Amino acid sequence: MKRNLVYISALAIMTVAPGCKKYLEQLPDQRTEVNTPSKVAELLTSAYPRANYIPFIEAMSDNANDKGTDDNTRYNRQPWFWEVSSDRDQDTPDFYWQKAYAAIAAANQALEVINQASDKAAYSASKGEALLCRAYAHFMLVTIFSQSYDAATAAKDPGIPYVTKPEKIVVEKYERKTVAYVYEQIEKDLTEGLPLIDDNSYTNAPSYHFTTSAAHAFAARFYLFKKEYAKVVEHANQTFPAGKALPYLRPVNSTYNNMEELVLRKEYTRATQKANLLLAESQSWWARNLRTNRYGCDPVLGAMLNSRDNPSGARLSYKVYYSRPEDYFVPKFYELFIRVDQNANIGDGWDMIPLFTAEEVLFNRAEANTELGNFDAAIADINDFLSQRVDGYVASAHNLSVGKVRNYYRTVDSRSAIIQAILYYKKVEYIFEGLRWFDILRHKIPVVHTSFDGKTKMVLGANDPRRMVQIPQEAQLSGLELNPR
Repeated sequence: MKRNLVYISALAIMTVAPGCKKYLEQLPDQRTEVNTPSKVAELLTSAYPRANYIPFIEAMSDNANDKGTDDNTRYNRQPWFWEVSSDRDQDTPDFYWQKAYAAIAAANQALEVINQASDKAAYSASKGEALLCRAYAHFMLVTIFSQSYDAATAAKDPGIPYVTKPEKIVVEKYERKTVAYVYEQIEKDLTEGLPLIDDNSYTNAPSYHFTTSAAHAFAARFYLFKKEYAKVVEHANQTFPAGKALPYLRPVNSTYNNMEELVLRKEYTRATQKANLLLAESQSWWARNLRTNRYGCDPVLGAMLNSRDNPSGARLSYKVYYSRPEDYFVPKFYELFIRVDQNANIGDGWDMIPLFTAEEVLFNRAEANTELGNFDAAIADINDFLSQRVDGYVASAHNLSVGKVRNYYRTVDSRSAIIQAILYYKKVEYIFEGLRWFDILRHKIPVVHTSFDGKTKMVLGANDPRRMVQIPQEAQLSGLELNPR
């Protein structure tokens, strides 16, 4: 009988004991065989990275300032200084690398079972999900650990290994190939997998799976990085019924503002919240530490969250709290603590992370339409966003127009003005969620980090190699070259 097993990627676990290979060759008792459509579907719950990228890419961005406090952990400090991580615990780049390749291994195992099945039609929806999961994990890895996609250099820039087969030896040898190659493989999996997605196949918790809406949201992000703007608009339109994003946006200036902090923290990542197109569970202390991290949201960034200094001229209505005068935060995450010892307060923290949201799709479409010269369409999307974010929103007073945005930024360049407005609102919207880093990469925005005493100013330039997070040094065991420093 064919035994279909789940192997943990050598890229995920780089160090092994001397006798590990012999151990892997044995057939342990009570082994679960993945040999039915239901078992494949269950396996795919492990095909989403169970790690949190937010803590380190948020600290790398300009959404983190030095508060000058004593809460000075390495996992928060090292990315703020753009240093190579020396930790492998949760909330670090190495941990995310490991969990992303473990997710890829699960997707590959599912695909191997499907390819060997006699009744492939019964596995069609799972094949679509597996391909989307494999594409997503590789996309996140290449975005974080390689040079940001640039059509002029992608064929030369080192990528990350694109793994398409289950691993059956302890340390597999890989090559990084190029960013262009990785993007080609992502697009291949994406375009093959998306038509196979069947929302009706998810009997429980569809928000934790690649539904058709989530798949189109991923495609919109992918093509925005590729600067294929017509495809961004196409996929964004297909994310929502009739292309209407407004019913899916978070009601920040109404319902959210009537919630208490703890309730809002749970609501933000609730599976029934329509804005959450795809959620993933992650082993993380982010919900616990985001308020008190030394490098994070201080009074300066906190003031931005309710500022009138934005193109609408109106006060933004985010609910802002502070636990100490220097610690500002917006309630977004709620920790689930899982005890590992019932007799002691020992365990792991878990957060639910919104991987794709309605707001991101709206912003991506607005940016793509701006680049295509469809300024009115872009402005319409921004106004839908403002209708849910401006305090005391009145359309006639607070809606934007092309002229109003140009006047605010004091330019006659409509494209530049609208792009600046989009990036500003995204910076505010996604504080504590890390997505500002993606805009910094795509637009080559310099980042300035200044020490609390003002004596040290560090600049991350547009072409600084430290924009590429260093891959784990253990990856050299698989033949991978480290990023330049």
